Amino acid sequence: MYLEIIPTAEAGVVSLMNSINRVIINPLILFIFALALVYFIYGLVQFLLNPNNEELRKTSKQHMFWGIIGLFIMTAVFGIMNLIMNTIGVDSKDIKIDNTGKIHIGDVK
Repeated sequence: MYLEIIPTAEAGVVSLMNSINRVIINPLILFIFALALVYFIYGLVQFLLNPNNEELRKTSKQHMFWGIIGLFIMTAVFGIMNLIMNTIGVDSKDIKIDNTGKIHIGDVK
């Protein structure tokens, strides 16, 4: 049988990881960030709309607190990653994974 006639798709590990990052990870991070923001805004709205209900105001404060904590953690992670990358002088485009799975930092020859 002539298998050369059938077109096959060949992709390296780098293109696969870039696709996974672009299609799955980045939208997931944005979704979680948006979820934390909505959680904070929900607590803020409940706090402002119920000035007389102390129990609801207490839970609203907790919602706002944990929403801010979530936003802070996600922002801090990105900041720490960028700080480390800038400190060692590596741009994210300089990190390469070859077909064997080895990670190369800098120019790949």
